[in-house]
Amino acid sequence: MTYKYFPHTSEDISSMLGKCGLKSLEDLYQDIPQELVLNRDYDLPEAMSEVEVRKMFDELGQYNAQLKCFIGAGVYDHYCPSVINAILSRSEFLTSYTPYQAEISQGTLQYIFEYQSMMATLTGMEVSNASMYDGCTATAEAMMMAVANAKKRNKVLISDTMSPIVTRVVETYAKFHGIVVEHIAAVDGVTSRQDFEQKVSQGDVAGVIVAAPNFYGIVEDYTGWADLCHANKALFIMNCNASALGVIKTPGEWGADVAVGDGQSLGIPMCFGGPYVGYLCTSKKLIRKMPGRIVGATKDLDGKRTFVLTLQAREQHIRREKATSNICSNQSLMALYVTIYMSLMGKQGLKDVNALSYSNAHYLADKLSKLDKFELAYPDKPFLHEFAVKYKGDDIDYLQEAMLEAGIQFGLKLDNETLLLCATETLTKDEIDDAITICEGVQNLKSDDIID
Repeated sequence: MTYKYFPHTSEDISSMLGKCGLKSLEDLYQDIPQELVLNRDYDLPEAMSEVEVRKMFDELGQYNAQLKCFIGAGVYDHYCPSVINAILSRSEFLTSYTPYQAEISQGTLQYIFEYQSMMATLTGMEVSNASMYDGCTATAEAMMMAVANAKKRNKVLISDTMSPIVTRVVETYAKFHGIVVEHIAAVDGVTSRQDFEQKVSQGDVAGVIVAAPNFYGIVEDYTGWADLCHANKALFIMNCNASALGVIKTPGEWGADVAVGDGQSLGIPMCFGGPYVGYLCTSKKLIRKMPGRIVGATKDLDGKRTFVLTLQAREQHIRREKATSNICSNQSLMALYVTIYMSLMGKQGLKDVNALSYSNAHYLADKLSKLDKFELAYPDKPFLHEFAVKYKGDDIDYLQEAMLEAGIQFGLKLDNETLLLCATETLTKDEIDDAITICEGVQNLKSDDIID
């Protein structure tokens, strides 16, 4: 049987079978036991027209619950301008082709160059690579940069206020690269300065990794951390919420050597967990330790501005033993997404997004704090749009279930009495008030009213 979308003709198939010494395509599978062979037709629906297919998926989509999102923890519900998808689909940008041949890849190379320029500006660093898989693996790559730079040291410190997901990925990378990961203790929601100083001063640390804002949403003070790292010949690495860098102190201002994180907060839809994009920015002195590749600007034979791949440090391009990483994708489609977002929003747009998120989060925190069964977990610590609360009610699971029934995804449960809550610019005051009303209703229930 032939299929109209397959390129092989009957003659092609006969010729290939002849080379294999076979008479039919079925002979290719003759070693498979008969009891494993499916002896019936596939359970597939009848063919449908495009209109029917669209209708079917619309009906399936109605089963999805459209929830109001009060949860962050590394993935944030920010507004995504509709024009992004229109620009994203333009033929000079949207391609699966890797831009090795500059002559036919100027669109791809240009937006990667623009991405690098914007990310370097956003982080306050000197150079950016052409993006990475996600924030977790970007952080792990930064860890390996630190060890490669230190040469004879293989210990890295990571704060306990880092997202546990990022920490687990870092530890997985470390295990298979012979790297020792030690934790810096957290005290009252922030990284212990005393524990950091004691451990980095031992003189065997290659790098120190911290978060800004941290996992609990707190904006920590890292004054002097970079100096102490450098005095002990260690790199200072910061994992930062990309959107928040529009308003908080940048890694460059803190004196960091490497800035990493996830670019999802720059307008990428939550999409059930991906695809996202990781960023990695650093100083010029570490550019040859950077994984991935870099696009640079130059001029062609006619003197016109053009773009080319400048540094390519992955093993596909150079001798394996000299490669900094084996990362084989730069996630450039999602890099294009955040590039368009940043170009549309501009500096003031990012400030406005964070100002609205700040306002919503603090309004939510203030309202919750006035309820009998809620209190801020770290009331004296500054936060932007994410914070932890203690719930003194009888059943934190029942609270979240009641919220779900009302169409609200109310925070991430950290333990039996703590929720991590987030409020971005996508929430309205009325939606926050509705959530507070439900909280009031739940807290007024008696213990024997709680459903197991």
